[in-house]
Amino acid sequence: MAARLSHTDARGQVRMVDVGGKPETDRQAVASAAVKMAPSTLALVMGDGVDVIGAPSSKGDVLATARLAAIAALKRTAELIPLCHPVRVVGIDVALDGDPSLPGVRVRVTVHAFDRTGVEMEAMVGAAAAALTIYDMVKGVERGVEITAVRLEEKSGGRSGTWRRHRETEGRETEGRARASNSSERPKAVPDKARAKLRGAKAQKG
Repeated sequence: MAARLSHTDARGQVRMVDVGGKPETDRQAVASAAVKMAPSTLALVMGDGVDVIGAPSSKGDVLATARLAAIAALKRTAELIPLCHPVRVVGIDVALDGDPSLPGVRVRVTVHAFDRTGVEMEAMVGAAAAALTIYDMVKGVERGVEITAVRLEEKSGGRSGTWRRHRETEGRETEGRARASNSSERPKAVPDKARAKLRGAKAQKG
């Protein structure tokens, strides 16, 4: 893990990272999101239900619009996120799958670029835009739809190489971070006990 944030200089001021000296290489990133909704709403999205006016729902309209939204949004990432560089995106894949166990739609966006910096932000912006578009198109039926877990799944290319999210270790990592966050409370108890023992020893001698 880096010792400091890459978007701040030695004085802690915001800067745009200079990537001019880096070589152009293949870059790829995959991001995901989950859009939770009622099973009846999911049925409408997937074309298996009947809408509020009693007409059969049309499969594809919601997902096709969300797919286009992801592509359009991620290509404008540098305009949305202040310190992102414009990158040369050469390929995009957007997978939108209905999942009854969620229930809802799982979003997965893969971005491929050939440039001096990575496309993690592009992938996550695309996933978020797709999820928000799905919400926009179903909010007339269900306003309580929930968007969760917009996150990077993997990236490759560049100096840092390949990174993948390891689901089997997520729980242990989270638990470890929780223990670490509470570590500042523990040392206080040790001196207190030591002082108590010292006082007890002095009392016995006196």
